Amino acid sequence: MGEFAEKLEAKPLFFQRAYLGSLLPNYIKSGKLGKYYEKLTDFNFLMAKIQHPEFGVQALIDDFHLVDDSEALSNPEYNPEKAKALNLIRSVLWRSSDILERDKTQLAEQLWGRLVHFKKPQIYTILEKVKQQKIGFWLRPLTPCLTPPSREVIRTLKGHRHWVNAVAVTGDGKQAISGSRDNTIKIWDLTTGEELLTLTGHRKVVNAVAVITDAKRAISGSRDNTIKVWDLTTGKEQFTLTGHSKSVNAVAVTADGKRAISGSDDKTLKVWDLQTGEGFFTLTGHSKLINAIAVTADGKQVVSGSRDKTLKVWDLTTGEELLTLTGHSDWINAVAVTVDGKWAISGSRDKTLKVWDLTTRKELFTLTGHSKSVTAVAVTADGKWAISGSRDNTLKVWDLTTRKELFTLTGHRQSVKSIAVTTDGKRAISGSDDKTLKVWDLTTGEEQFTLTDHSYSVTAVAVTADGKRAVSGSRDKTLKVWDITTGKEQFTLTGHRYPVTAVAVTADGKRAISDSSRNPCVGEKLNLSDINSTIKVWDLTTKKEMFTREDSRFLENALAFTADGKRVLSRYFKSIRVWDLTTGENLLILANESSLVTPVAVTADGKWAISGSWNYITVWDLKTGEKLFILAGHSDCVNAVAVTADGKHAISASRDNTLKIWDLTTRKELFTLTEHSKSVNVVAVTTDGKRAISGSDDNTIKLWDLSTGNLIASFTLENPIASCAIAPDGVTIVAGDESGRVYFLRLEGMEELT
Repeated sequence: MGEFAEKLEAKPLFFQRAYLGSLLPNYIKSGKLGKYYEKLTDFNFLMAKIQHPEFGVQALIDDFHLVDDSEALSNPEYNPEKAKALNLIRSVLWRSSDILERDKTQLAEQLWGRLVHFKKPQIYTILEKVKQQKIGFWLRPLTPCLTPPSREVIRTLKGHRHWVNAVAVTGDGKQAISGSRDNTIKIWDLTTGEELLTLTGHRKVVNAVAVITDAKRAISGSRDNTIKVWDLTTGKEQFTLTGHSKSVNAVAVTADGKRAISGSDDKTLKVWDLQTGEGFFTLTGHSKLINAIAVTADGKQVVSGSRDKTLKVWDLTTGEELLTLTGHSDWINAVAVTVDGKWAISGSRDKTLKVWDLTTRKELFTLTGHSKSVTAVAVTADGKWAISGSRDNTLKVWDLTTRKELFTLTGHRQSVKSIAVTTDGKRAISGSDDKTLKVWDLTTGEEQFTLTDHSYSVTAVAVTADGKRAVSGSRDKTLKVWDITTGKEQFTLTGHRYPVTAVAVTADGKRAISDSSRNPCVGEKLNLSDINSTIKVWDLTTKKEMFTREDSRFLENALAFTADGKRVLSRYFKSIRVWDLTTGENLLILANESSLVTPVAVTADGKWAISGSWNYITVWDLKTGEKLFILAGHSDCVNAVAVTADGKHAISASRDNTLKIWDLTTRKELFTLTEHSKSVNVVAVTTDGKRAISGSDDNTIKLWDLSTGNLIASFTLENPIASCAIAPDGVTIVAGDESGRVYFLRLEGMEELT
């Protein structure tokens, strides 16, 4: 809790409520918009409201809506730049709300990570004030490393236990309905992100959902071959529609709310009376299962998309097939229709979208850009934009007038399965195989920035001894060299044929060594004939490769230099090999007969190596190759190891969600660090041996005091952390995540120790 919040907490409860709850409305009533702006840019006030149990993040977001910008700009105390600054802060709160609800101390980190890109004087002033007012240790982003408050994710909705297959939005845009492979339907409040109801009743996967016009009812289609009609007020099932002989993949409702249409694996569509629960008729004609359907706004026609690569247009009055549209070269997964009923937009496994004129029965144009199957399509109410989702994990927004891609939305970690758009066209909601729904802002942000990060997971990072540069290695097969001060990429090293899995830098900072492997398995059954690894040594001055060594039995994720830079250790199935970097000669084999060797570290004096294995670490003598001792205690695989510069302590990170600090002299465990909630993937130690940093699948980077085992600071990011390193200054941190992003952070609060 901040100092201001602590002082406020000491006040009587009625005073806290009055101060935090009525202060801003009173400013608005009295026309004091200057005071209103000052308070909403005061970090102390923001923290106090977030941390107060009767208010919180949503109450603070509501404060930013007290003023209508169009009306307020005539006030002499207000201006467009102040309005933009408040909108940016509000956007940060939206995007960070799930993080702030879990950890109310991270407002400063989220503001810096999302706003540092903006070069506006107001934003710079706000961030500097945050820096001054933040109490204690915290990890301050040096570069824009989180999704900025422009055109991106507003909120992530979490609650489903499996893939989210379908999503629909109520007409007023206030609620979303999702269907999942966990057999449930969930109702969400799009203002707060709160899960309102969970609807249970389907015996198998829910493939499709739709909202009936009155917004009081919804329908769902399931792999249990049924359609269910639900009361959204009570959460109760009204009735079940049966008739399909196989999985129901798609459902739609006519605008008058009287009829529903379903598409199935049984190759048919069925039209249902939503008042009686009876079927009107069955539409047959597709030769393969039906994946998608869309109804025209007048309720007279329905368009279906099938695995037979065609779309069919049907007359809902007569049940007659009106026309068949051909052109896609693979399955049709999704279809949407413009409000005027003139155009249909289809998405296919052939990676394209096609726009069709339903009047002339012709294909108008094709939209290309996705790298994998298009799985979802929606269109804005004005018919100007289409939004598509794909197995490439992205959404794309298309201008149907210019026939061009406007922008790409990234954030999902797995396939996008469904999309819905609010009637005002400002927000899209997507459901994904990553078990989440995301709410996206479709309005164009004023400022955008492009990150030059890797295109795939950053598996390794290392920092030069002078602390000026970092080297990152990625599954995109490249290494990048970065200026730590600016966070800008200096150059890229290419040449590996397989993903780069480990990186180390010599003490003089002139050379880097990288390992790449075609087999990503660790701790699994391995086919040695499929394993192939390449070690490359790079000159960081000339930016060129010095030499390569290949072996069919290397494995990745374990490279460590001796302090003199003359030898390197690499992982080799159940052993570690020590190589002479001058001659390329294999000097020594450290054999571990019992199980695979995973990470490896070397003491500064070059005498010992520490390796991780299944649930223990092993200490080796680098002169004799002898196994000195084993330290056991983890309950799952050791993912990473590090050693302090004095060689007295080792730190191990494990898939059991913990880190352990070991005394290498007494050979005992000193502490177990348990603050991570998921697998701890990486660990690094400061040069003075006083602190360690860890990165985890729980999306956090944590800084630890090695003398006490206490957590010093934590920073929640947007993806699992795959690599990290600490610069020699002990306060600059470089990390990489699974999405390919590289982060540059600084530990603030060190002045308290001086």
